Amino acid sequence: MKQWRYSAVAVIFGACADRYVLQGYTPERSFDEMLSDATKVEGMKGIELVGGWHIKEEDQDSVVKRIQASGMEISMLIPEIWATPVFGWGSFTSLDPKVRSKAIGKVKSAMDLARQTGCNQVSPWFGHDGYDYVFQLDYAAAWDQLVAGLIECADHDPKVKLAVEYKQREPRTHALVSNLAKCLLLLQEVNRPNVGINLDVGHALAGMENMAESVAMLKRFGDKLYHLHVNDNYRSWDDDMIPGSVHTLEWMEFFYWLDRTGYDGWISLDVFAYHERDKIAVARESLAWLEALRKAAGRLDRRSVEDVFRSGDAMKSTRLVREALFG
Repeated sequence: MKQWRYSAVAVIFGACADRYVLQGYTPERSFDEMLSDATKVEGMKGIELVGGWHIKEEDQDSVVKRIQASGMEISMLIPEIWATPVFGWGSFTSLDPKVRSKAIGKVKSAMDLARQTGCNQVSPWFGHDGYDYVFQLDYAAAWDQLVAGLIECADHDPKVKLAVEYKQREPRTHALVSNLAKCLLLLQEVNRPNVGINLDVGHALAGMENMAESVAMLKRFGDKLYHLHVNDNYRSWDDDMIPGSVHTLEWMEFFYWLDRTGYDGWISLDVFAYHERDKIAVARESLAWLEALRKAAGRLDRRSVEDVFRSGDAMKSTRLVREALFG
């Protein structure tokens, strides 16, 4: 089984806050400190930046130079259209046309920087585009705005990929782009070759999806898997835990299908280490789990797996997995 390119969203090395400890559980850290930590994680080659948090328009040239000097690559740029109050009532679907224009402008600016740095991909997440109560939202109008905004961004630079990230809920109780099927329908209507999906497997798990099946569907419906955010959870919430720490067997199947479908993008840690003081240790352990699961999936004999698919024999499938894990 092939080697993968690993990266991390820079927040894994930062002070993570929640609604209970608003200042974060560990001391606040500068981006340079986060970048320095990333370089100490063996096997990590890339880092993801959130606009407004880790990089701003006024300092982007300096930040890019420091990343390049560190030997790291920028694996993804995430436009900040969900973490400031102006977007608290929607970004691409805001009722205020000035806010919609501002959000679209942020995505376009991120695309410009992605082209300049060679990253060439941007991941918009529409966290506040949704609703909390019945009769609160004109669903048809909101989808019209979402589609139109994505088309405008896609046409801004067809050589830069837009990897849309979906999530079932939070911060809204209902997100517009909430699951794989709706995201694929969105892509179908946008109908641009540079628009695909950033599969956050934690969001898929919390939405009761099967990670491997999601990979297979993304291959089937246009080869639209552009990027991966990896973490784990107990399916009741987006816990952002170390990948493989909960759904171990499903992660083996996930790696099998990544290999089978020919995925060649980044695998990026999107882990929030709220209560762990040593962030470098969290990243190292995360990569160790990913490598262990990759190797376990690699021990599966492809012909034997395909034989199980043809027979549908569950006992054969569990034996294959058990033997790959434990011999």
